[in-house]
Amino acid sequence: MKIFIVGATGRVATKLIEQLTLEGHEILAGARSPERVLRNPHVTPLKLDLHTGLETLSELVKDADAIYFVAGSRGKDLLQTDAFGAVKIMQVAEKNHINRFIMLSSAFSLEPEQWKKRGMEDLLDYNIAKFFADNYLVHQSKLDYTILQAAALIEEKGSHRIALNENSGTKNTIQNVAETLAAIIKFDNTSKKIIKMSDGKTPIDEALTQI
Repeated sequence: MKIFIVGATGRVATKLIEQLTLEGHEILAGARSPERVLRNPHVTPLKLDLHTGLETLSELVKDADAIYFVAGSRGKDLLQTDAFGAVKIMQVAEKNHINRFIMLSSAFSLEPEQWKKRGMEDLLDYNIAKFFADNYLVHQSKLDYTILQAAALIEEKGSHRIALNENSGTKNTIQNVAETLAAIIKFDNTSKKIIKMSDGKTPIDEALTQI
């Protein structure tokens, strides 16, 4: 497939691109700093600024079979990147008839009642931004979406084993998140689903098969 990655220089995105190219996909890598995109003969870096208008974005985000939105501002640009930036890409996807849309989100993005839990105080504004973006994707778009709600990211070696939904815990290796995102596109049963994930004991493909 030809896959457009939005936010292609992030920690998860870099691992995601590595995995998708290993599986034979061609990558259009959209990033504000395309010179920082992973160098690979199957990756085309593209200058992408989520602050620009729909027409500009529409000219860039096209000719793809699927879109992954893995951009994140790390709290520096929540409204224009994490919230409205995501919505604009959804609108562009619909305009350009790119139906498959996979969104990386946070563990409790659609559950405001969970945001006051201990340890989540610093994520409040981020969760609010993701709340609006994820709600738009589910309720106001007609896209064939999957939202992957990842627990806290840690930089350790991935185990290739995860836990999903009611079995999920509190931490994810970046590698496991990237490999799970890459695998989602292979499973039709992940369509129109919101999936919580963490590191766990079940091989990724096996866990996704059971969704």
